[in-house]
Parts: sequence; C-alpha cells; structure tokens
Amino acid sequence: MDKYRIRQGEELDVRKLDPDDHSAWEGSKEEGKQRLVELRKELASLQELLYAEGKHRVLVVLQAMDTGGKDGTIRSVFEGVNPQGVRVASFKAPTPIELAHDYLWRIHPQVPGKGELVVFNRSHYEDVLVVRVHNLVPKAVWRRRYRHIVDFERMLADEGVTILKFYLHISADEQKKRLLERIEKPEKRWKFNPGDLEERKLWDNYMAAYSDALRRTSTKFAPWYAVPANSNWYRNLVVLSVLVDTLRKLKMKYPSPVENITQYRPALGGKDGEAEPDQPDREA
Repeated sequence: MDKYRIRQGEELDVRKLDPDDHSAWEGSKEEGKQRLVELRKELASLQELLYAEGKHRVLVVLQAMDTGGKDGTIRSVFEGVNPQGVRVASFKAPTPIELAHDYLWRIHPQVPGKGELVVFNRSHYEDVLVVRVHNLVPKAVWRRRYRHIVDFERMLADEGVTILKFYLHISADEQKKRLLERIEKPEKRWKFNPGDLEERKLWDNYMAAYSDALRRTSTKFAPWYAVPANSNWYRNLVVLSVLVDTLRKLKMKYPSPVENITQYRPALGGKDGEAEPDQPDREA
C-alpha cells in the first residue's frame, strides 16, 4: 500500500489520481473482504497491546470531500476494537470560543495519550482547505499554516505520537451518486445537507487545496496516503493495511506480570505446582 503514500514536495494534482484504482490488491473483491476480516482481528489484538503497554500513542487523520467515506471508514476499520483505548474526535465548524483562539487551540487537547489510538474525523487541515476555498482569511495567512502544521506534527512525533493521515479520494461523479442516494433512500435522508450542493460547486477549488496540502505537509514522521475511495471495500482495505503494518513495526510487548504471579493461585482456589498455561506470542 506504500504506492499511495505522498512524498513531501512532489508534484501532485489529486485530480489525476484514479479513485477507482485497485492495483495494490491482486485478489478479487470477495478475497479483499475476507482479508478485511483477518486484518480487523489483528488490529484488535494490536490495539489491546497498544493499550496494555501504555507507551505509544497513535493518531489517524481522515480527510475527504463530502460523502468521501470518513464515517464508513471508521465503522469498518475499527469494527471489533475495544473502545476503551480508541477515541474519535470530530471537528465541525469552529465555535465562537474556538475562533477567539489560534486555529490549533482546539486540536491539541484531542491528540492521543499514552496507549491511546485517536481518529480525527476532519482535522486541523480544515484551516488550509475550507478556510482557503471560502477565503475566510487572507492568502498570506493560510499559506503560512502549512509550516505551522508541519511543525505541530513534528512536535507530536518527537513526543512519541505515531501519525498516519488518509485523504479518501472520490470522483465528482461518485459524489453525485452518493448525494442522490441521500435524497432517494429514506434511511439515508438524515445525512443530506443542502449546503453540500454549494460545496460541490467548488470542487475544482477543493482539489487544488487538497493537492497543495498533501504535498506540502506529507512528511516521514506524518505521511499522507491518497486512498482511492470510490469502492468502499478497497478504501477500507488500504487504510486498515497501512494501520496494521504501522502498529506491527512498533514492536510492542505486554508489560511484565507481577513478580511470582503463580503464588496467588491458592487464594483463588488454584493449586501450587500446576503447569503454566501456554502463553500466546503477543509480541507484534
């Protein structure tokens, strides 16, 4: 899945990316869905290990156009993980109190603590996307925010946060299809917002904003992945594969048990001298 990773500073026009690409998976759609099941199980084990070890912190950032699949990705990728160690932070339009502070003020309190995995559903990148497209601040202001964001993420990485950022790339035609579904299917009508149609008119402006944001802020310590997202199963497979592979590389271990733990068996009705149960290999 490394083919979807964006290198900082490389020439990038997201409009030239294929949102229907499936080339990182050689199997069929059904085989891909089965692989999703396997990866979810592994993610659940790795997330438990992350929480138990209490050493690493993991931040997953999701950005996309309206109907791009952020909510669906969260539901699918994190299905089965223990919610005790996973948290989703959603960033809507800033409140008056948030607007009275710098734009990163509301972001920093939501970053993960030790042993925690946090998903940003939208993020600090809204301040170089929506803010840029709607001219909410002068160009000189949003342009310098690329440097702010890189420095902010470098600080988080230096403090032990593992950062993964995913741009879920859909086509304008796919967005049209999904918006129509929100009108035509009663169970999806609650999702429809007329404002999405106004945002859709600014598609090209958003594509330019995403192109600049991804190439300027994708770094070794906080990489962006441009994920083909017209197919939900493939989108989920890419995100889950990258996340699981990253967690494996952390080489996490369960903490050592209390000293001479077996001496406590009699207090629970066990017997001294019983054979030790087989211990699964928990190391990632």
